[in-house]
Amino acid sequence: MARKDALLRIHQRLVQQRDELRRKLEFQGSTFRGAAEPGDAGDIVSFDTEQEAESRLVSLETRELARIECAIQAIQDGTYGRCEFCSDRIPVARLNAVPHTTSCVRCQEKLERRRTRNRLNTDWESACEFEAREADRELTPQDIRFDGS
Repeated sequence: MARKDALLRIHQRLVQQRDELRRKLEFQGSTFRGAAEPGDAGDIVSFDTEQEAESRLVSLETRELARIECAIQAIQDGTYGRCEFCSDRIPVARLNAVPHTTSCVRCQEKLERRRTRNRLNTDWESACEFEAREADRELTPQDIRFDGS
């Protein structure tokens, strides 16, 4: 019965987190649409930077909301708390720490090791292309000379 009670508390917490994220995303969407672009070059750069940061935050929060909604659905389906890789029960302590997790610690560690190996095996050409793209973004109007020199 203790696991069932713990899962009920986790469900309540997930529903609360989902509702808070929905409100937050709705508010961010309305302020994003209502923002007026400023006039001078400095303001535009600042505005663009703020919009980019806001966009990334919204993206992260949207992914988190999707994971939370999947966890709530899994609770309703009766499949919550089982590792998607090995089908073992995920300990309640892990579910309390990361309520939208779909994997046990052992499988998550294997997954992260695999991802790390894949990142280390990235070819240098792709890394150089990425670095070039990043350097292009750092170019400011002060870096460009308009007087022909």
